[in-house]
Amino acid sequence: MEVRHTTNPTDVKQYTTERLRSEFLIESLFVQDQVKMTYTHYDRMVIGGAVPVKETLELEDSATLKTEYFLERREIAFLNIGGPAKITVEGETYELNKLDVLYVGKGKRQLLLSSLDQSNPAKLYFCSALAHAEIATRKMTMEEANPTHLGSQETSNERILYKYIHADGIQSCQLMLGVTSLRPGSVWNTMPSHVHDRRMEAYLYFDMNDDARVFHMMGEPSETRHLVVGNDQAIISPPWSIHSGVGTSNYTFCWSMAGENYTFTDMDAVPASELK
Repeated sequence: MEVRHTTNPTDVKQYTTERLRSEFLIESLFVQDQVKMTYTHYDRMVIGGAVPVKETLELEDSATLKTEYFLERREIAFLNIGGPAKITVEGETYELNKLDVLYVGKGKRQLLLSSLDQSNPAKLYFCSALAHAEIATRKMTMEEANPTHLGSQETSNERILYKYIHADGIQSCQLMLGVTSLRPGSVWNTMPSHVHDRRMEAYLYFDMNDDARVFHMMGEPSETRHLVVGNDQAIISPPWSIHSGVGTSNYTFCWSMAGENYTFTDMDAVPASELK
């Protein structure tokens, strides 16, 4: 597991492009028959990916976490962005199609990840946060995630928002997770932008063509920066940073949050006129 430490916004103003990417961009998450993980000290979230093809993969890393098993003090959410997946939680099996989500609460000792079809392998993205209570395992399909249509073609941000883990959906201790899918012809997400200093956020950009890119906007509103992001790459977004983006074509992204509160609407809006 790779470990990333926190930064402060004053220092980030001096970062080169290479340094900015090394701190906040996760370039390689999905490798055949491997589990890849990054531990960020922002709210101690673990961001990971797994592509089980020929192997059944077990989620574990006691050397980094210094716990007996992965979910001893954690909760986790899996989003499948590939072929049909199978996740076995202490002997109980859950099957996930594309854009299905599985939440697993604190205290579950064994997590096994596999594909139902080797020719069309699963691609599992997951985020894990610290947890204080045991909450029941629950699966939610894309259709059950209360799809909400937002934006318009006129503002190039027509999109569908799927909310899975939040106060009115799958319950958790502090983890929140959802997916936003931009319609063809739309390229902007989360604009006007905002910050929420009470919570960090992670983004995974996916369902992009190989030659497509998203310019992910970050930094303080008065000192913005950007990262050029390719398909299946993830972003660590600090609590003090804006997090919006514009693509060379439409795309889909998963957003997940952890931190001080559990309020989806807790955000401080930043008008476009104040961005610099």
